[in-house]
Amino acid sequence: MERIECDVAVIGSGLAGLRAAIEAARTGRGKVRVAVVTKTQPMRSHSVSAEGGTAAVLYPEEGDSFESHIWDTVKGSDFLADQDAVERYVSLAPLEIIQLEHWGMPWSRRKDGKIAQRYFGGQSYPRACYAEDRVGFYEMSTLYDTCLKYDEIVFYDEWYATKILKNNGRFAGVVAMNLKNGEPAVFSAKAGVLATGGAGRIYSFATFGHSSTPDGYAIAFRAGMPLKDMEFVQFHPTGLVPSGILITEASRGEGGILRNKNGERFMERYAPKAKDLAPRDIVSRAMVTEIREGRGLKTEDGEDYLLLDLTVLEPEIVKKRLTSIREICIRTANIDPLNEPIPVRPVAHYYMGGVDVNIDGATELPGLWAAGEVSCVSINGANRLGSNSTSECLVWGRITGELAARFAMTHQPVEPVKEDVELEERRIFDKLLGPAPRLNPYNVKREIQSIMERHFHVFREQESMEEGLRKLRNLRAEMELGVEDKSRYYNTNLMNVLEIECMIDVCEVIGAAAVHRRESRGAHARVDYPKRDDENWLNHILAYRVVGGIEFAYKQVVLTKYKPVERTY
Repeated sequence: MERIECDVAVIGSGLAGLRAAIEAARTGRGKVRVAVVTKTQPMRSHSVSAEGGTAAVLYPEEGDSFESHIWDTVKGSDFLADQDAVERYVSLAPLEIIQLEHWGMPWSRRKDGKIAQRYFGGQSYPRACYAEDRVGFYEMSTLYDTCLKYDEIVFYDEWYATKILKNNGRFAGVVAMNLKNGEPAVFSAKAGVLATGGAGRIYSFATFGHSSTPDGYAIAFRAGMPLKDMEFVQFHPTGLVPSGILITEASRGEGGILRNKNGERFMERYAPKAKDLAPRDIVSRAMVTEIREGRGLKTEDGEDYLLLDLTVLEPEIVKKRLTSIREICIRTANIDPLNEPIPVRPVAHYYMGGVDVNIDGATELPGLWAAGEVSCVSINGANRLGSNSTSECLVWGRITGELAARFAMTHQPVEPVKEDVELEERRIFDKLLGPAPRLNPYNVKREIQSIMERHFHVFREQESMEEGLRKLRNLRAEMELGVEDKSRYYNTNLMNVLEIECMIDVCEVIGAAAVHRRESRGAHARVDYPKRDDENWLNHILAYRVVGGIEFAYKQVVLTKYKPVERTY
């Protein structure tokens, strides 16, 4: 197997991965070689699709404050966020906004020339910095261009990481497959940053690109690292029906209104103060309730939806600040939001859980850090506030990139275990060279998505979740996936099979953790346990892989200032 030497291996090339690569290169200028191992070309990363904003306190003289941002985030998390991590995040986020500006980020501006900000759900003040409604695209363009200025950074585009390597209790590198020719290689590294993004397409109705699958979660879990708080899946209130494309929260931040089939602004009943800008878990539950109680609408194909009304806005606001949303609606749904409401319903959007890391982003495996959605630091707890995730990626991208580079400069590499490398090579080639699959892997993928949609959605219940978990485990027992396509070059059939194995691993963790947590908190809403239970469940749940299944442990939530109180909006 080919061997590629580097000092820091960054796995993933979204916001967190690129920010980590830049900081590693800056920290070890001339001394640290950074390899960015990425499944897609960076500008095809899902981070590009982030639309609405990036949260940071920029203008305390106008009323906002670090304390307000901390409180909003902790309250939004339903008090499961680690408050020391939230404090660190809030204090560093403004620096990242200014850093991006220095690198060329074209932020939208106020009339006085300052960076513009708008409201997102759960915010006491407008603190989502934006660039029209294309913030992810512009942030990624800025970071990618900055990466290209560093000779220390080498991109390995279209390489799919399949295994984390270790030796003597330390990170040793990764095995990745070159999608261009189907050949695996060992990336031998002194340090690594895992930045592979969220679990993505484990739900069929999702905002994620089709390349977003839970690869990072799975390879970390298989390597012995625990996954934390995986039961918390965020359903964004406004996914365009029928495609699932995200209709940014900025639409409501600018004044858009959610309505039911009667034209009623129903959020006034669920969140009398915040209304349409309540946190996402509250809005999504309200929408599903409206649909279940018969106040929704149906498409010709029988899909449920409600209405997002932007016709109440001045046309110039839609044209200038929600440019992409209007284009998407016209192009994909034949709807002009200037003239008619947009059909929407809650859509799988974000995973609050992830690889357990400490406040520095360090995993339990020395030499490996994680940043962005794949990690759980945890600033989001049971529910993330909109626009916090992109700034989290930037903050912990910088932190982990710097620490990984410093580690690489002060440590010698460890040799990957030869047997581990050989086993992974055999696992890949057994699929490629073995018999045709007994089950069509694409049908298996659809079945996984169907199970998640049916049994682990906005509202959950013990009997249904246990049934879903049984289905997932039965499916795993039957899978024995192989590959029909025996070619080596751009074999997407093989990549899909490897992705599906990651999906089933991670879905089982999500399902088991959801069954295990017997309360309702944030995005985890159980009809059989409708109340939050701080006495028994104010803890993070850690899932470890053990022989024969999953073992749970608990980790105390860090409370520095704020005791849990009832969330009202």
